[in-house]
Amino acid sequence: MSSRSAELLRIRPQDIASATPAGITGDEYFQNKTLRPVIKFQNDLLLAAFRNYIQKHKGSFHDLVTERKLRFIENAIQRDIKFRNSLKGMVIGQFTLEEYETYIQNSSALNKRMMNMVIERLKDQVQLLEAPTLV
Repeated sequence: MSSRSAELLRIRPQDIASATPAGITGDEYFQNKTLRPVIKFQNDLLLAAFRNYIQKHKGSFHDLVTERKLRFIENAIQRDIKFRNSLKGMVIGQFTLEEYETYIQNSSALNKRMMNMVIERLKDQVQLLEAPTLV
């Protein structure tokens, strides 16, 4: 294993990586062993990227009710291909070489899992996307 791979694995959250039950598919295993820890590790960057996305879209997000904010998050990631690719890059860039080689074997299905996980993570933290209030 290269030193880059060893360092990437060392800095990742490990508590969630250990939660891989027996009898799961290869994609589920990759999701639990790689995607979950990487997405958790990249959480602050993903939030910052989405805040920037909101700002670029004239901040209309902040005027929406919670239900519509959740739909906005989903639509932004599903429909804005450039933004989705940027988010994918933030996750894929944290893969080890070995993980990347696994990823490219079934990238389409893993991309879908990855983006669904990012969407759910952002939705779960929608309150952190609120506009800062002036005191």
